[in-house]
Amino acid sequence: MALFDRNQRQRSSLFSTATVVVFAVLCLVGFWMVSPPSPEAVPAATVTASTADVKKAAEAVVKEKEEDRSIDATNNFKQDSANVVAEATTAAVEAEKPTVDAKGGEADGEKPASKNQSFDDENGRTEGGELVKPETAETDGAAAAAAAVAASQGKSVEDTVTDVKEQASTDTKESAGSGGQDANTEKSPADTKESIVSQEENPKEAAGGGSSKKQTFDDENGKMEGVDVVKDDGNKTFISEDNAKPIMEETTTAVTDKTEDAAAAVVSTEASAVTNPDDTKTSDVVEEEQKLLPETLENGQAELLMERAAQNGSFTTQAAESTNEQKTRAEKKKNKKKKKKAASKAEAEAEPEAAVSLPAHVWKLCNTSTGEDYIPCLDNEAAIKKLKTDIHYEHRERHCPAHPPTCLVPAPLSYKDPIRWPVSRSKIWYHNVPHTQLAEFKKRQNWVKVSGEYLTFPGGGTQFKTGGALHYIDLIQQAFPEVAWGRRSRVVLDVGCGVASFGGFMFERGVLTMSFAPKDEHEAQVQFALERGIPAISAVMGTKRLQFPSNVFDIVHCARCRVPWHINGGLLLLEVNRLVRPGGFFVWSATPVYQKLPEDVEIWGEMVKLTKAMCWEMVAKTRDTIDRVGLVIFRKPMSNHCYETRRQTEPPLCHPSDDPNAAWNISLRACMHRVPTDPSVRGSRWPQQWPERAEKAPYWLNSSQVGVYGKAAPEDFAADYAHWKKVVQNSYLAGMGIDWKSVRNVMDMRAVYGGLAAALRDMNVWVMNTVNIDSPDTLPVIYERGMFGIYHDWCESFSTYPRSYDLLHADHLFSKLKARCKVLPVLVEVDRILRPNGKLIVRDDKETVDEIVEGVRSMHWEVRMTVSKRKEAMLCARKTMWRPTEIEPGPPTR
Repeated sequence: MALFDRNQRQRSSLFSTATVVVFAVLCLVGFWMVSPPSPEAVPAATVTASTADVKKAAEAVVKEKEEDRSIDATNNFKQDSANVVAEATTAAVEAEKPTVDAKGGEADGEKPASKNQSFDDENGRTEGGELVKPETAETDGAAAAAAAVAASQGKSVEDTVTDVKEQASTDTKESAGSGGQDANTEKSPADTKESIVSQEENPKEAAGGGSSKKQTFDDENGKMEGVDVVKDDGNKTFISEDNAKPIMEETTTAVTDKTEDAAAAVVSTEASAVTNPDDTKTSDVVEEEQKLLPETLENGQAELLMERAAQNGSFTTQAAESTNEQKTRAEKKKNKKKKKKAASKAEAEAEPEAAVSLPAHVWKLCNTSTGEDYIPCLDNEAAIKKLKTDIHYEHRERHCPAHPPTCLVPAPLSYKDPIRWPVSRSKIWYHNVPHTQLAEFKKRQNWVKVSGEYLTFPGGGTQFKTGGALHYIDLIQQAFPEVAWGRRSRVVLDVGCGVASFGGFMFERGVLTMSFAPKDEHEAQVQFALERGIPAISAVMGTKRLQFPSNVFDIVHCARCRVPWHINGGLLLLEVNRLVRPGGFFVWSATPVYQKLPEDVEIWGEMVKLTKAMCWEMVAKTRDTIDRVGLVIFRKPMSNHCYETRRQTEPPLCHPSDDPNAAWNISLRACMHRVPTDPSVRGSRWPQQWPERAEKAPYWLNSSQVGVYGKAAPEDFAADYAHWKKVVQNSYLAGMGIDWKSVRNVMDMRAVYGGLAAALRDMNVWVMNTVNIDSPDTLPVIYERGMFGIYHDWCESFSTYPRSYDLLHADHLFSKLKARCKVLPVLVEVDRILRPNGKLIVRDDKETVDEIVEGVRSMHWEVRMTVSKRKEAMLCARKTMWRPTEIEPGPPTR
């Protein structure tokens, strides 16, 4: 009986001790969970959790991570309590290990708590404060609780803490022995590897010194926390206001989530200092970017969209359309010899080149006769010399080299950052486009004048040298009010634009004008236009179709454009007929309209006869009393009634198999396509008025069609627009540190529905949307919503001058090109068309972005920021003034 009483008392004592310990531990955990954030660290040994709690917490962590993978626009950063409990157990078990400092001894002090800033860029909300670390609690409260337990048991505080540790160790072993495994008490090999990588990338943190800035990224909300953006100050580079010191080497910070493997989120910021003495920015740009940076760091940095599963959906591609058209014509001609020759040539061009390692590439300056104005596909002298004739301007068409260049184009001496819009419409720096021939040749027509260090543009032109462009623009609407600039008429094509003053002043009337002219027909005319901040490309109406879809321009304009519309059966005017919308206008202002010289009278007679045969209606003809010029307005029919009832058969109607949308390397054909009449087909009715048309899906996109991203086409369109509005408003405008006052000319190198351009439409920028020939043919959608663009193959150079754009945007472009061409030549083309101090934004898979980073660094660009999450990444880089000193060898001479 005594033995029983003694055993009973012993078991009762042990039970009381265990009860007190468990109660104390639960109190500590509960107190920690409800306590406010604290920067003070607490010994990890004072926090424990039972096996059941650990398993429950681990399941919560897995569930949370799975939910975090979904693209939810309303998702905000959360620190779940279950996650805290699970990670607290890890801290309790590992607390016995001594903290080692960088010299191998124990650390004397505790690490400062991580600073965290929460940013929701969708709602424009910023919250600063300290993030509660999983192993952090109130030190004083823990000590008091431990002392209370010790007093109740008649033990010292140290003995009580030791008992708690042993109990925690026993629970862990029992859990492991029963088949359960606590993922937070023992590191897996993957976790160990990640820990090593983290220590290598962050030696200060691994050594126990410095502060660790918590970094998180919400890929749909565009929420980034603790990420720095590089700012510039002359030749020095800074990463933040709090730690504003020059970076002389790359700074990289990575955060690895131990609960994920392949889907781990990584956020990194990278800065590369450029110490080249030529890499300088004008004081006004530096000052503006310095003013922007504090707000940038406060509001967050960027938004990264996880690449949606892009597909063609119900859209075909321009390559398929053009290839089918070419095959159809080849079959009709039954010319097997030519077809075999074309196939051999295509096969030869498709042979992959030897891979070039971007960082190992030795950069050299291009050695060409055109020097700083080099356009590879328009200055291919070898190909031009082989032409049999140039009577139809064949020498001004595209003739791309078999192998794209990998050299860099030199910059003009004394180049300066371009003058900002709208001042640039009136004057530009002479040294940026050092050409005076046009000023001398057109001095009586007020095109351009040399004035000291400037080239000035009085706003005149051949047809409006006295009254100016605005007077001429208003004259058109007065002649026929249905033109309705900025409402009904939004997108205009200006043929033979000169220095593009017409297009430059069209912005005053809410109209977007695509201006084009041949290279060097008038020296540097398109280059003048681009330097002024006016949309323009180098192109010619020769033997090929222009690289636009059919039925997309509201108006086509020609003011003394020197195009012989009436010859060759009206071949060139029939190309205008292909491009202008049914019900759209052709505005022609030239001497045959108002002069009575024999040649003019003859041309006018031919034009009247031709337009009547094409079923065009002359809706207005007027004469200007100020400039003493005249103009005529023709309208394209909106039905096929005239085509079916006309007496003459010339020009003929095109065969139904002739695709009017095929525009890539397709020869012109003297025929007319029928007008679409099906109400569900594009072109059967006029788009909505501007600006409503910018935001609504075109009427011809219906729910039975599949969009590029897999949804029904109208939903796909709406989701894409909503996405880019958030990206622009919450990331690009506020999170990149870009001074948008210095941005005017923008190119979206892989536009889909034109969402980026639509999101930027209220700013003083214009966007050239390019749709790659092997991408879904969505360019008609872009025109339908009141923007413009062009088809292009980025395996070739773009038809523009060097230093044309302030900002280039490439959304998953480079990775999609890898199947057809190398990244290096494309990156060289990016360098060619981007201005010094211009910005490049790349969104792509991480492997591709890493390759781009290596490439731009080898060209001495500044990497301002990189962000990555789960295999997707984003880069923002700035081109510098650096140019190599070595010149590549010239072509062999015979």
